[in-house]
Order: sequence, then structure tokens, then C-alpha cells
Amino acid sequence: MSAPVRVLVVDDEESLRHMLSLSLSKSGYHVWTAASGQEGMELLRRHDPFDVCLTDVRMPGLDGLAFIQDGLQLKEAPTFIAMSAYGDEQLAVEAVRRGAFDYVSKPFETDDLTLKLRLIVERRRHAHPHKPAATGLGKSAAPSFRAPPGIEEVVSVSPAFREVLDVVRKVSRFPTTVLLTGETGTGKERVAGALHSEGPRASKPFVPVNCAAIPDALLESELFGHAQGAFTDAHSDRAGLFEAAHGGTLFLDEVAELPTALQVKLLRALVEKEIRRVGDSRTIAVDVRVVAATSQDLGAMVKDGRFREDLYYRLNVVRIELPPLRARPEDVRALAEHFVRAIGERLGFRAPSIAPEAMKILAGYHWPGNVRELENVIERALVLSDHEGRIGAGDLDERFDARAPATATEDLPLPVEGDELSLKVVLPRVERQLIRRALEQTGGNRTRAAGLLGVSQRALLYKLKEHGIT
Repeated sequence: MSAPVRVLVVDDEESLRHMLSLSLSKSGYHVWTAASGQEGMELLRRHDPFDVCLTDVRMPGLDGLAFIQDGLQLKEAPTFIAMSAYGDEQLAVEAVRRGAFDYVSKPFETDDLTLKLRLIVERRRHAHPHKPAATGLGKSAAPSFRAPPGIEEVVSVSPAFREVLDVVRKVSRFPTTVLLTGETGTGKERVAGALHSEGPRASKPFVPVNCAAIPDALLESELFGHAQGAFTDAHSDRAGLFEAAHGGTLFLDEVAELPTALQVKLLRALVEKEIRRVGDSRTIAVDVRVVAATSQDLGAMVKDGRFREDLYYRLNVVRIELPPLRARPEDVRALAEHFVRAIGERLGFRAPSIAPEAMKILAGYHWPGNVRELENVIERALVLSDHEGRIGAGDLDERFDARAPATATEDLPLPVEGDELSLKVVLPRVERQLIRRALEQTGGNRTRAAGLLGVSQRALLYKLKEHGIT
């Protein structure tokens, strides 16, 4: 049997080390932690080789950038993933340029991190198919690939969503390109996983990538790989996500965020079924089923010249619209019960549950952040509950308090001065007000705030910079 992947977590924040240790251990990884770069370097030198190292980029003493550089000089270096706080994205990008495989921005979802670890396993297996260690990293062998949940594991009782799953069941048998549309947080990645798992590619890799979460300067190399010497610090050939997904499914989330130059290259890959690594003259044949997703109106973007028409029609062969949670209220109870069991088990509660009065409040909420918001609400309530895993009405946050200010757009006072009615003047003020309200409501969590606003994380970052919001 394959040995678990060995992961080292290096961060000066104790709560983060503890959280990652618990969640990754439950996912089957062997986890060590270090409170500083110096302590992490000692572990790298003294212990058997680690497969992956998660490190903060900003630490006292030996910072993350220097730690990564020093670690890569070791004979059996791990694959590094940099962790950055809000405002440190440029440091994280610099870490990737210095040799880190990828980066994640805090706060992040542990499920997203687990997917990145799985991706490392899959792309190393593809790059080194004959090595005993599937990661190609050190001596440890990687866990075998597990397909994402199928249709039967998707939680839904509403007729609207069951119709979506009926279409998924029909389309999954074919390699046809699928475009998933709908608001942020409606479950597009879960549906993409079901498309993969229900079809003949289920035993092959399912590789998800969020196009909005990767800087433009790195996205082409991430998708298509690069050749040795293609740019500074490209010390060796590197396979991209298309190659990692060979034989399986590549899920392109937030595809509307692709820069125009990459849209051209993606179209060529879809048409010709071959890719070319950055800096390489050779082409590589790939057998990949592409599922794309977006929360934006691609048709409108085509009209505005922001998205290529030919790529839009290539992606939009079969379009599946996912209804928002408010359009399928029957699913709120089913999803809440599912999340309280799953999250409660992960957090160590023996019999987690939701009191009837709390369930009534959840059922009456409008859920602008959809399923993702519901999941976050359940986890927060379980963590802060004083009732050992039983969520009561008092454990829900202020957005469910009848005494709290309304959050609907029509209840916000319009920021107008005098008789000023110009949309060019007033709308930016409204946008700024809504962004600040979303950040306040989510405690500054940009991921959740973007979900409430119905935009991608990258779009929110642009808006924060545009309005000077820090």
C-alpha cells in the first residue's frame, strides 16, 4: 500500500498550524509543523524527505522567500506552496518565481488546499509515470487518485436542481465541452466533478483550476507548462494542467477571467487537441475533456469585446445553468443537515445538530452567497456554539438577527447629493458602499465578500483598488 504524503507546515501563527494539521491529517496526509523558517529548515534537514511544504511568506527571522530558496538547495527538496495574507500577493508571486509550485491567499478554504495537494500528486504522476513515488517528490509514495463525488452524492431534493442533474447524467457519457453558468457559490465545481465521475473518464484525473485566482503572468505557464529556459528561474521543463489532466477532465472555473492572449491559446488547444509549452517549439497531444464555468454573462462580454466569440461558441456546446439557492428553498434544510454532519464530524463533535428555531431562520434567509455561504454559516455556528455541536438560533451571526440592519440593496440609503441623478456619479458610490458592507458583514474575508457581491475574487480585487478600499 502507498505511504501517505508527508507535509510540512511552516507558519508563525499557531492557530493556522493547528487547523491545517487537523484538516490535512483527516485527509490522509502525514503532517509536521514548524513555527519559524529556522525550525522548518531544521526539520527539512533532519527528517526523511517531505513531499510538500506549506510556508508563510512573511515570518520573522528567516522569511518565506529565503526559506524556499534555501530549501530548494537541499538534495531532496519538497514541493513548496507559499501562503500569503491579504496585501501580500506580490510576495507570493515572487515566491512562485523563486521556485514555489503555487500559492494560496489567506483566508483560504482547506478544501481548495487539499485540491492543490491532489493536483501536485497528479501532475507529478504524469510527469514521472515510471517512478515508484507517484508525486515524484522524495521517497514517499502518494495516495491513489480518487474521483470527485458522483450524482448520487450531490445533496438536493428540489425539482429545479434535480433537472440539472438529469442533464449531467446524459452529458457525462460524452466528451462534449460543457459550460456551467450561475451565481457564485451555486456548486459549479461539484457539478463539474459529477460530470467527470459519472462518465468513462472517472478513473482518470479531474483537475480543477480557478482562472481568477492565478496572476496573469503565471496563468499561461500553469495551464500549458513551460520549457527549460523559457524565462528567468525556469530551471527545468514543467508540465502544465492540460498535461496533468490527460485522459481526464480539466475544469476551468471563472473562465471569463482569462486574458485575451490566453483565450486564443485555449481555443487552439480545444480545436487541435494539442498544446505547446511556453518557450517550446514542440506540440504535445492531449486528450482532455474541458468543463468551463463562469458567474458572469459571457454573451454580454462577447458583445462588449471582452471575450472572444469563437471561444465562447466552442465552450458553449452544452450549457447548464445552475439555479441560485433562493430558487430552490427545499434544498436549504437538506444542505444544512448535510453540512452540520460533515463539518461536525471534521471538527470532532459526536452528534452535531441544528435546533428547529435555527433551521427556521436558515430556511427564511435569502442566501446571496448561495451554497458556499450556507456552508460557511454552519461551520462558524458550530465553532462558536456553546452547546457542544448543537446550533441554536443564538449561534447564528448578525445577518440573521431581525434587529440587524437590512442588507438588501433597496434598503441601503442612496448616496446622492442634492438633485444629483447622474448614473455615472451615483453608481460608483453605490458600488463602493456595497463592497464596504460586504467586507464588514464577512469580517474582511474577501472570498465570502465576493460571493455576497456575486463577483469573482479577482474582480473584487480590481474594485478594491479602484475605490481605494483597504
